[in-house]
Amino acid sequence: QVLEISRERNVKFGIVEHAGTKENKYPVVLSNDEELGRYLAMLDGKPVYRGVQTEWTDWVGCFSREMLGRLDYILTDAMTFPGRDGQRVKLWEKDVEKRVDMADKQAFMDRYVDWYVAIIEQQPIDILANVSWLPAPLAADYDTYWTEARVRRVANAAVRHGVALEISSGYQLPKRRFLEVAKAAGVKFCFGTNGRYPNMGKLDYSLATARELGLTKTDILNPSPERRKAIQRRQL
Repeated sequence: QVLEISRERNVKFGIVEHAGTKENKYPVVLSNDEELGRYLAMLDGKPVYRGVQTEWTDWVGCFSREMLGRLDYILTDAMTFPGRDGQRVKLWEKDVEKRVDMADKQAFMDRYVDWYVAIIEQQPIDILANVSWLPAPLAADYDTYWTEARVRRVANAAVRHGVALEISSGYQLPKRRFLEVAKAAGVKFCFGTNGRYPNMGKLDYSLATARELGLTKTDILNPSPERRKAIQRRQL
């Protein structure tokens, strides 16, 4: 069914499953080489890119480097954040202000950018997704919180470590000013929808924004050849 939509929309899909420890609460979380192997086997021979969406900071220890190297890419986001007690908090949940200190929103934003940079610097990922998304208490004032200095910190970290930033049609993010700063820094981009069946591959925002920015093939991530994937070129 997914491949039929891929053909209809003329988009080659990247398929991801959650990966990390079982402490991460999703219907499916790949947590060891055996589970990852079954997932890869399910997609063998299919015209899709094979990836995982990793969770938290402890996912690398679940898998061997060899198995992770069989993926086309590894993706994560910054939407799970350390709470007041140090535990993982999903920033989209309704009780987020009880679990994460946001009384001083600018101070929270500084910690959030630190979290972005730490993820990029410390995890062997190829793609950072859902870039610039903000939790509900801050979302209405996007331009206030995503200052040029903060954008530059994220963009420069991405360039240093070869991490592509997603232009998300699902969230219609990042916004134009963020992307202009990122492009000027030399960031590579990719397109995504964060879509579940049948809402994947609707890339109108991504494509329109790419045209407005004048992006070319050289600005877009292609899955790395062997030995150039993040899991192969970065130290764990």
